Amino acid sequence: MPGVRSESPSPELRRVRTALPAASSKVASARAKLAERAKSPADSKAKGSDDQEKRGKSCRVENARVAPPARPRRGSSPLPPPPVGMDVGRMRCSWITPNSDPLYVAFHDEEWGFPVHDDRTLFELLTLSQALAELTWPAILSKREEFREMFDGFNSASVSGFTEKKISMLRSNGCVILSEQKIRAVVTNAKQMQKVVKEFGSFSNYCWSFVNHKPVTNCFRYARQVPTKTPKAEAISKDLMRRGFQCVGPTAIYSFMQVAGIVNDHLRCCFRFKACSKHKASENNVRAEPASPDRRLSSPSSEDSDIREL
Repeated sequence: MPGVRSESPSPELRRVRTALPAASSKVASARAKLAERAKSPADSKAKGSDDQEKRGKSCRVENARVAPPARPRRGSSPLPPPPVGMDVGRMRCSWITPNSDPLYVAFHDEEWGFPVHDDRTLFELLTLSQALAELTWPAILSKREEFREMFDGFNSASVSGFTEKKISMLRSNGCVILSEQKIRAVVTNAKQMQKVVKEFGSFSNYCWSFVNHKPVTNCFRYARQVPTKTPKAEAISKDLMRRGFQCVGPTAIYSFMQVAGIVNDHLRCCFRFKACSKHKASENNVRAEPASPDRRLSSPSSEDSDIREL
């Protein structure tokens, strides 16, 4: 076109044009780095999941190698009873729950309801039953060794000789366990027990004579059917009071009859029901004596001596 001169490009324009390729290469490299960073979290997660899977497999292999605990052989020393919730094969009385104290569970499984004929053990169970007026069975069992230490291992001959000084010492040391009234009652009962032994040969003969030396077996299905006292317990309580025993009301005496096995109040579904029902009084502990009016304490009724199914 006229009036227009064609000129060569300026040096600055050349610099800009030559710089463009370099800038584009930097952008490309930056984009490549961003792409690598975007891929790296996914790769790390995949690696993490692989590691976890490997660790899980190794744990399963290690657990598979662990053998189950061996069961104790018959005749070996008894082990502590397992928690009730873990012992699926045994049915117990309904008042034993998965939350029950292990001492209480062992007491139910090994002692409660099993017929006892040893005078020292009967004296101990009578004392512990009297303590139920102030404490519960779990609390009593947790302090059982303290009871035994207080009363010389429940040796009635030794306890019957306790002086006022000894009683005062027990009151100061054992006031948390028993009240003064209960402590004095234990000492008084030990003295009266010595008289019963002289008359009947043993305290066991006296107690079991009320049920003709045969445990009273009840077939209760539910815990609500188990009584707190019975006419038989009232008869024993009345006779003990006549002989000078203290704190021996019908409720305490029935608890004593239950724990000493004079009456079997395990529920029918309990695994201890049959074991306590089959046991009978030992012939060595039963004396054949004429039933004179002053020696025959009470005649066992059919209600108390036979098995009642409710």
